[in-house]
Amino acid sequence: MELEVRHLRVLCAVADTGSVRKAALQLGTTQPSVTTQLHRIERAVGGRLFTRERTGSRLTPLGHSVLSRARGIVADMAELVAAARLEADGAAQARLRIGSVGSRATAGWLRRVHDRLPDTDTTIRIDVSANALLQLVGAEQLEVAFVHESEGFPLRLPEGTGHRVLVAREPQFVALALTHPAAGSPVVHLQDLAADAWMVDPTADHEYAALRRVLSEAGLNPRVVQVRDNATAAELVASGEAVRPCQPTSVPGPGTVIRPVHGDPFSVRLLLVWRDRVLNGCALEGLYGDLRAAYLELARTNPSYLAWLLNNDSSLPYLLRH
Repeated sequence: MELEVRHLRVLCAVADTGSVRKAALQLGTTQPSVTTQLHRIERAVGGRLFTRERTGSRLTPLGHSVLSRARGIVADMAELVAAARLEADGAAQARLRIGSVGSRATAGWLRRVHDRLPDTDTTIRIDVSANALLQLVGAEQLEVAFVHESEGFPLRLPEGTGHRVLVAREPQFVALALTHPAAGSPVVHLQDLAADAWMVDPTADHEYAALRRVLSEAGLNPRVVQVRDNATAAELVASGEAVRPCQPTSVPGPGTVIRPVHGDPFSVRLLLVWRDRVLNGCALEGLYGDLRAAYLELARTNPSYLAWLLNNDSSLPYLLRH
C-alpha cells in the first residue's frame, strides 16, 4: 500500500489527541475507521507507530520519526491547496512570497516589508536549507530568499535569478556552556575547544563539511554530534556535552555564552536571491533595504557582535553609525 496524505492526517490526529477515539472525533469519522487506517499505515512502514495503553496511544520511536516527516508533508499540502484556491478565485491582491534561512533578522525584515507594503499579501517560509529555498525560487514558488553560504561551499543559484550580497563574510561565533573553562575569555581559540565534542544540524547545507574542514586545518579531529532539534541542541550546550557554531547575532540561552573565535575560521556569506522576471529595481531596492536595516538593528543591540564589528576590518561599522 502507498501512503497518501489522508493517512498522514490520521497519524497526526492520533499523535495530537493522544487517542484513537479523540482522533476520530477530530476527523469526523469512526473509531474503527481510524484503527483500520493506522493498521494500514503500520503495514506500509513496516512497524508499530503507537503503543496502546490505558491512558491512550503513545508514539513509538518509529512513530516519532514518521510523524516528524508527516507534519511537514501535511502542512505543505494544506499550503498548496490554499494557494491554489486563492489563484482559482482570481484574487487580485499583490503577492510576495519570501523565503529565509533561520535568522533573528527575519522577523525585523518581515515587519518592515509589511509596514512598507501594507496592501501586499506577504508570506514567509523558513527552512534551514539554503538549497531548498533556492529550488523554490527557481520553481517560481518564492519570489525572493535570504540565504547563507558556507565559506568554501558556494551555492548553485538557479537560472533566471539575481543575487546581492548583504554581508560578504559574516563570522560564526561559538556557543558553549557557562561553566566551560574558556567561557570567561572574550575570544576563544580553537585549541581551547580541542577536547570538546562539536554539534551541527545535519539538515543545514554544508555545515558539517565546513566544520570538519576548519577543524582539520587546525589539526583537530573531535567527535561531531548531529542534532536537528534546536531546543535539544541548546540543552546539550548548556550541560557541557558539546559546543556549537552559531550566528553572531544569536542570543545565549540559559547556562550558555556566545564568544567570537580567534581568527574567525568559521564564516558564511549572506545573500539575497530573487527571480529576475518578478522583481524590478525599485521593488528589489526596497526588499534589500528592509533586510539590511533589520540586520543592522540586530548588530547594534548585540554586544558581542557589535564589539567584533567595531574591532575588525568591516564595512558595517560605518553603517552602524549612520
